[in-house]
Amino acid sequence: MEHNCHVEPLERKFVTAEYQKTDVALLAISGMGCPTCAARIRNGLISLYGVTDVTVNHITGSARVVYNPDLMASIPALIEAVAQAGNGTGHIYHAMPFEYDGQEGENNGR
Repeated sequence: MEHNCHVEPLERKFVTAEYQKTDVALLAISGMGCPTCAARIRNGLISLYGVTDVTVNHITGSARVVYNPDLMASIPALIEAVAQAGNGTGHIYHAMPFEYDGQEGENNGR
């Protein structure tokens, strides 16, 4: 493990509006080599306003993102957050949606 590779999990408080409506995006992610990479990408995604839950698996190269589509830009915003997660670290990450189901996570008025 590199000397600067450790990443603390980001904790953030969510506002009620973020839970009003949710969709689920599944992303295929390349460039992850260890659990720290997964944590770095998770932090980048969970920091976006409207994202309420993120699970990243470095072994399968995937991420499951629950978000409110009314509050954040779009799937391209998720893809950009993954790419930005590697900035300044020497890591390069790429993401693309391999499945998207706007109804799977729908939850009105959680």
